Amino acid sequence: MSVYQVVNPATGTVEQDYPTASDAEIQDAVQRAHTAYSAWRTTSKDERAAILNRVADLYDERADALALIIAREMGKPLAEGKGEIALVASIYRYYADEGPTLLADTPLSPKMGGKALVRKEPVGPLLGIMPWNFPYYQVARFAAPNLMIGNTIILKHAPQCPESALAIEQIFADAGLPAGAYVNVFATNDQSADIIADKRVAGVSVTGSERAGSAVAEVAGRHLKKVVLELGGSDAFILLDTDDLGAAVQAAVRGRMGNAGQACNGAKRMVVVDELYDDFVAAFTDAMAGLTPGDPTEEGVDFGPLSSEQAVVTLVEQIEDAVAKGATVLTGGKRVERTGAFMEATVLADVTPQMRAYSEELFGPAAVVYRVADAEAAIALANDSDFGLGGVVYSTDVAKAQEVADRLDTGMVWINTAQGSVADLPFGGTKRSGVGRELGPYGIDEFVNKKLVYTPAAD
Repeated sequence: MSVYQVVNPATGTVEQDYPTASDAEIQDAVQRAHTAYSAWRTTSKDERAAILNRVADLYDERADALALIIAREMGKPLAEGKGEIALVASIYRYYADEGPTLLADTPLSPKMGGKALVRKEPVGPLLGIMPWNFPYYQVARFAAPNLMIGNTIILKHAPQCPESALAIEQIFADAGLPAGAYVNVFATNDQSADIIADKRVAGVSVTGSERAGSAVAEVAGRHLKKVVLELGGSDAFILLDTDDLGAAVQAAVRGRMGNAGQACNGAKRMVVVDELYDDFVAAFTDAMAGLTPGDPTEEGVDFGPLSSEQAVVTLVEQIEDAVAKGATVLTGGKRVERTGAFMEATVLADVTPQMRAYSEELFGPAAVVYRVADAEAAIALANDSDFGLGGVVYSTDVAKAQEVADRLDTGMVWINTAQGSVADLPFGGTKRSGVGRELGPYGIDEFVNKKLVYTPAAD
């Protein structure tokens, strides 16, 4: 059986198998990226930008077909898929438009006299190891800035996303990217380790689980390769006060249920002050209970299936563990009795540190609600996590919300709005949520050689 196959999570049907690459094919892919690098690194920034703009245009033009691919591969409803593709196009346009400025020389003023500058140069072929939950967006975050820099890309996508992986590679080819500058490989984990070890490869970027990030970082460390890791999250949604509870509840629902709850930066823990807790939980639970999963290829569904049968099994096990140890299921808690990987929207209360749901990431349509006395208790609970990706703070007092944000051990905080992702703002976390940043001006600085060029003063 092939490692790479399209298994429709709405039906459980294997729709297509794709052959895993041979070791010879892996070596050929690395050599093609290495060869292409020599020319791509010297291509003008304006030429690179023009190709990225064309990539963005092709995503827009092919949005319907691209959305249908990921609906079949990992269960994303068509409307959400089209939203992801629009975001992808904006990322390529952002780096096309801003890249030349972001890559400009930085002049320095050395105290020893003379002139100095730092020049940002490419470093070489890079390996990207990408997940299934946002098949186009995750690749764009990595590929867009690095192609703009002049690096070349070897891309290993998730085994359940072979069709979208090939569609991405085709878009680059159709946009005029030189052969070898972006190479898709259907590689195994062992072959990925070989690519990282190869002296022709300069670094690796991973978006995925803690386990995957740790394994890749270990190999990269042995071979002195730069890594960027965007891993899991268990973000807190902190509600301190509000003059519009309904709006706060809807923001919490959006933050939790986007992509059927399968987002690393989803709001997974609802942390609510005592005086608002009962009203918030009642409204939040009603809203979650009113959502039902449906066929992702049909318009208007609330949310789709989970990505796979195993995803449902894992989430149910986490919920059952919590219930066995005293947690309360306010709504949901079970898989939907129908064909496919469908799960009920779930709200858990009375979760304690002894339960898996307290410390593990719930990657699906399940939220945990917590009652706290005040802002101090909210901060302590939010920070009591091995993860540190993002978070949300709601308050009518923006200065108060900013003070709380300053004390959260996370890479991102969103105030009075559900968190998300946009092309020009950095994305990344702390602690076990990873290292490095993607998107915005910081996303183009990860895989560059910041070369000092010094010229002494004339005698």
